[in-house]
Amino acid sequence: MTLLEAEVHISLREFLRDQGEPLWDHHLTMARLVSRALRLNRSALIQTGSTFSRYGLSYLMPCLLSDRPILLVVPLNLQKQLIEQDIPYLQRWLNTNKTIITQGKKVNFDEFKGLSIVSPDVWLGDRLDNKGQFPDDIVTLIDQADYLEEWTKDYLTLTISPTNWQQLQQQYPAYGNLIQEVRFFLKKSIFSHPNSPYQCCLLDQEEKESLSHLCATLNQSSLLQNFAQSLDNNNQLLWASINREENTFSIHVSPLDISSILSPHLEESPIVLMGGFLDSQKAAPTYRKTVGLTQNILCLKFYPHRQNELINLYIRDRLPMPNTPEFQRILIEEVRKLVFGGYESLKPITIIVDDVPSKAQVATFLAAEFGSQVKVENTDVDHNSILISGWKFWHNHQATLPTPKLFIIATLPIPSLENPLVSAQVNYYKKQHKDWFRLYLLPTALKEIQRAVMPLRESQGIVALLDNRVNYRSYGNLILTALEPYAKINYIDSNWLKN
Repeated sequence: MTLLEAEVHISLREFLRDQGEPLWDHHLTMARLVSRALRLNRSALIQTGSTFSRYGLSYLMPCLLSDRPILLVVPLNLQKQLIEQDIPYLQRWLNTNKTIITQGKKVNFDEFKGLSIVSPDVWLGDRLDNKGQFPDDIVTLIDQADYLEEWTKDYLTLTISPTNWQQLQQQYPAYGNLIQEVRFFLKKSIFSHPNSPYQCCLLDQEEKESLSHLCATLNQSSLLQNFAQSLDNNNQLLWASINREENTFSIHVSPLDISSILSPHLEESPIVLMGGFLDSQKAAPTYRKTVGLTQNILCLKFYPHRQNELINLYIRDRLPMPNTPEFQRILIEEVRKLVFGGYESLKPITIIVDDVPSKAQVATFLAAEFGSQVKVENTDVDHNSILISGWKFWHNHQATLPTPKLFIIATLPIPSLENPLVSAQVNYYKKQHKDWFRLYLLPTALKEIQRAVMPLRESQGIVALLDNRVNYRSYGNLILTALEPYAKINYIDSNWLKN
């Protein structure tokens, strides 16, 4: 009987030869590791250093050749590509007919030997809410595991939206005056908080007490019951998001730490966590601590090819620090030189500017020269566009936007303490006497910058980093290490990448 690892190795090697496409260096190694995990029920953590388009084949083929039931957790946008394109193509080439089940379809796992593909929300809902939809011992593959903490926090966040206020009025007409009174008080109080680019604020004690009173009075509401249980939990953050244009607000309660919540569900079944960049270290100690992965599992970290997947890195020394008054003026000058010098050969161009006033100034300056080609946080871009955005917008839309040839970074993606949610997370670490910078701010920055530059490796694009902290702060070397491999360049002009 042929071991799964050997069967997958032979089939994958033949497939790659047949396709005649450039290889990802680690296809066979990753495929063997996933095959081993499937055969032996062994958990693993794999950092690919690349995008799904490069490494996805390495786990899809073991899934299709295995004779056991498998649960694959992937975001909805990736599911569509898998179900409509990648898996049918592979099935035809392999001449296999493994059953593929998507979420929403009921499965008898006593007989099922196929591949069940679900979204993170469905998997989290089953595990955290004890729905029992999937067997406890089913081998589970989670792709894009870089986002596991974010998915979990989003899933566990409770929200009272403007629509919920209206529903409460309809469900409890006898308490209409109280509901309206609390709503008006919260709105007036929340909108009195200083306006900020983050459009959110933490609720103060008086606001919390007003909400608690409403929850205690309307204790038959399941939503308010859940809110009431969370209000006095030290691991919960009570905050409001504000939409000043629509004159509305929503109240949220979110977990600050998900490790203890998620940990039992990462231990109960064999699990393979896969993502581009989970941690700066191979053993992923910070990532594992964050998500609550305590078991001793095999960890593997792949690195981009030093010649085929390097980026061209432009770093200017002796620029003002981002928190100085001179930085805004110098930023405009540097952006002007970079864009005007390389627009003809380096478009599309993306410029990441998180500071709102600076973002507006850069946009105004470039629009005077390039007109409608300049887009500010707009998804309607083409290969002639100059996109200007903050890190959050780029993070949310990067997968669907054209990969830039020139990617200009004004400041490192270190979360700002001016953001109330970041400040609250930092205070949570401080209260536990933990190194909040090394455990939270720095890992977040490393992960964000890695995600941003991964697609550029396939085209060997240019990254221009204008944040001088990379040269003069102790963590600068960790930023540069995360960007490796790269070729450091001293200038950018119209001759770059013409071929």
